[in-house]
Amino acid sequence: MKPDDIISYHDVVNAEKATLQKGMNFGIGKNYSVFLMSIRRGAPYADAIDKATGTLIYEGHDVPRVHGGPDPKAVDQPLAHPKGAWTENGKFFRAAMDYKSGLRKKPELVKVYEKITRGVWCYKGFFELVDAEIVPDGKRKVFKFHLKPVEKKPLGRVVELPHTRLIPTHVKVEVWQRDGGRCVLCGSAENLHYDHDIPYSKGGSSLTAENVRLLCAKHNLSKSDKIMSVLPWIWVGAAAVKFSSRN
Repeated sequence: MKPDDIISYHDVVNAEKATLQKGMNFGIGKNYSVFLMSIRRGAPYADAIDKATGTLIYEGHDVPRVHGGPDPKAVDQPLAHPKGAWTENGKFFRAAMDYKSGLRKKPELVKVYEKITRGVWCYKGFFELVDAEIVPDGKRKVFKFHLKPVEKKPLGRVVELPHTRLIPTHVKVEVWQRDGGRCVLCGSAENLHYDHDIPYSKGGSSLTAENVRLLCAKHNLSKSDKIMSVLPWIWVGAAAVKFSSRN
């Protein structure tokens, strides 16, 4: 699975080998946690992306709704359960504070999946949890978790990802509606991916729908093959070596 792949909730479950019934899942992976998020209209939490920095600002979760209990949106988001165990809010908050204080050498790595519309999800990639705060929202106190986009390389190496590489949610929604949820080249509704018409590496923008389209896996791979065929040779030391997209 690659960032910007369009998937179903079933695909998320298969990828994580777990039924994710909550949005915050601390330590669910071998070396990472998982957030499920949404910025669509009517989403239950105020998740956001800072346009200037690309930072994901993920809102903590409410107390469970209980028959006869208070409105979860009217009470502070909990740090701990009544018996003292950490909530998911508490686990992530502690991880962020430990990183800021130096108790953790590396920030918590978080894998993010984003809901685009009903039944449609998108794999957003990896982020690092670098900060957290508890802030008033006018009615109560809520958690805000700050995560920066990164790219996970082989052997566990993590590098920072330019925030302009990310396709904003409003662009994804516009492209999905414009292209009718189908590959623009063949009409397939299977194995779709948000694709840059002009590749980001070649100066193409992620920030407008004009340079983003839906492609199926077959045509996305075909496009990659055509790009590689333009420059089939690379120089290694003093020797020219044929480059193959199949390697």
